[in-house]
Amino acid sequence: MRIVYMGTPDFAVPCLEKIMEQKHHLLAVITQPDRPKGRGKKLQPPPVKVVAESYNLPVYQPEKIKTAQFLQTLKELNPELIVVVAYGKILPKEILDLPPLGCVNVHASLLPKYRGAAPIHWAVINGEKETGVTTMYMNEGMDTGDMILSKSIPIDDDDTVGEVHDRLAALGAEVLGETLTLIASGSAPRVPQDHSQATYAPILKREHELINWNRSAREIKNQIRGMNPWPGTYTKLEGRVLKIWRAEIVAGSSKEKPGTVISSTNDQLVVQTGAGCLSITELQLQGSKRLGICDFLRGRKVPPGTVLGAEGGNDIND
Repeated sequence: MRIVYMGTPDFAVPCLEKIMEQKHHLLAVITQPDRPKGRGKKLQPPPVKVVAESYNLPVYQPEKIKTAQFLQTLKELNPELIVVVAYGKILPKEILDLPPLGCVNVHASLLPKYRGAAPIHWAVINGEKETGVTTMYMNEGMDTGDMILSKSIPIDDDDTVGEVHDRLAALGAEVLGETLTLIASGSAPRVPQDHSQATYAPILKREHELINWNRSAREIKNQIRGMNPWPGTYTKLEGRVLKIWRAEIVAGSSKEKPGTVISSTNDQLVVQTGAGCLSITELQLQGSKRLGICDFLRGRKVPPGTVLGAEGGNDIND
């Protein structure tokens, strides 16, 4: 098939490679513009652009896609199908209606659950036991189109969002490959979503990173692993930002208020939560590097009775 591919981050790379593997006629790759990154703020190309150029594919990086110029570019490319994977912009009706076989999206959830911008993060934060990938025909709604295929994977109790992301990226390519084969043969199903079962995965904001120690140990652990490796969760230690990267639920409890360190040894830092206790195993103090708990406590004492916490806005669900 004659395909235009629209995608931007690492998650979209395996799907691009799958299209190439299946020998479709990939007309062009549309991706976000290069953005400044790192301390030097040097312009960095999106991962999809790097891979596309390695295949010598034409790459377009429009700042805006709702323009007559970009629509004309797509018309001249004349795709039969547009494949969209984590592109990062909402497609207008004029683009959705352009290819005769439609626009197909690879979404990292089991629709209609977790429609929206951050489905992998919220599945882990909410303690889901499984998630997956769904391919669908796009319409003007937010992930509301008819489904084609879906496949699921389990989420283990200690999985971070980064680990789930990588597994879903590989699964997404697998499901897309099967989807393209069905579309090419004219046998792709269209399964309407049950909109009454829809849930949403909104874009992450700074307040979602803040740990509310009044929540349960289970909820806080899920928040921590659901923000690892990006954007991370944080609390405060003596007025300085303290990022928490990993923690384990441990037995025991105390009458101390949530956020209080109840045990501090050479290899353990246990904090009281609203229900149960967490042992922090990997953390990072503002201005320092990420450390395992033994290395951290070797350089800085955090005695029992120390209260962790930050001022204001203290709930992930605010």
